[in-house]
Amino acid sequence: MTRVRIVPLLALAVLVAAPRSTAQPRRVQPPSSLRLYVLDCGRLNIPDISPYQLTKGEMATTDMALPCFLIAHPKGTMAWDVGAVPDSAFKPGGGPGTLRYATSPRPLSQQLAEVGYAPADITYLAFSHFHWDHVGNGNLFAGSTWLVQKSERDIMFADPPSPRTEPANFRALEKSKTVFLPAGDHDVFGDGTVVIKSTPGHSPGHSVLFLRLTNTGPVLLSGDLYHYPEERTLNRVPTTEFNAAQTVASRAAVEAFLKQTGAQLWIQHDLTANAKLKKAPAYYE
Repeated sequence: MTRVRIVPLLALAVLVAAPRSTAQPRRVQPPSSLRLYVLDCGRLNIPDISPYQLTKGEMATTDMALPCFLIAHPKGTMAWDVGAVPDSAFKPGGGPGTLRYATSPRPLSQQLAEVGYAPADITYLAFSHFHWDHVGNGNLFAGSTWLVQKSERDIMFADPPSPRTEPANFRALEKSKTVFLPAGDHDVFGDGTVVIKSTPGHSPGHSVLFLRLTNTGPVLLSGDLYHYPEERTLNRVPTTEFNAAQTVASRAAVEAFLKQTGAQLWIQHDLTANAKLKKAPAYYE
């Protein structure tokens, strides 16, 4: 027998009259053209820079930025890289969240709500790669369609897990609707404005994201193709790459693509450059 809960009229009236929580997103209509939101998912205080083949004297800073990105398209939405610190790590009452050597100022879901979205509103989820500092809020998007190369997914759910990730932070994705990406390009919305490009080397299925924005112009989000701008200017390849030769080849292909398209390269971990980007709820279009 199905039990029906009867709510007293007075209680129902209180529920109806109660103001909406500030944590609830204000729903937004799909944009008429592509938008890119940059969210602040914190920074990494790198404990050892020697694997990057750089010295402190050659660098502006050894810390790395941790941006997250929301892409809003007329046909849907996509989250690209979702930070290191899961929302579950934040304590009630505020204050930053931490994980390993990452610190984040605010929960990602809170920042999405300020733009007008809840995690359940995100059509697609994609990571540049599987490492812990890019997949920290994977569980929030278990209801999205996950776009991933099979090699990346296989590592994420391997037993024993890779020491370069935190399985508890994306475990819910194991049962998500999943689309395996080809080794080349994947046009997310079918119009050439949001394209995931395969750039293996840093990890087996590493990718970068190309965006064709109407006013800003074309932009390429680097993932970890480069970590520091000095890697690019000084031509340094980290010793921690899954396959250094593939990294060199992927970088050469991307540099050629940048010249061909005139796209800006946004090195995601570049702390100085990231500080200059406008953050959500502002956006690029």
